[in-house]
Amino acid sequence: MSAKEINTRELNARDLTRQLEGYALTTAEILYRLPDHPSLLQTYIWQDYDLNPEFPNLRRFLDFWQSNLDGKLFKVSVCQKRLVSATEVNMLTADYRLN
Repeated sequence: MSAKEINTRELNARDLTRQLEGYALTTAEILYRLPDHPSLLQTYIWQDYDLNPEFPNLRRFLDFWQSNLDGKLFKVSVCQKRLVSATEVNMLTADYRLN
């Protein structure tokens, strides 16, 4: 098994764990003013797993944006989709392997 396959499996396991902890896939459409032309708006799409309704990851990103980037925020639209919930996961009581 290659290092890339191992890394992909670890990422998938981490994502599943986060989803079971209540994180959901969150997408934010960020409209911001261009620094050189403030009358024009530009769009940026941000996506990560986050917790509703506080959205700590998104807030951290927006705080970084406001303190380090020149484009002033105009509007942020957020949508969220829970991909897996704890009720959708069935635990196995046995594992059978055939050789």
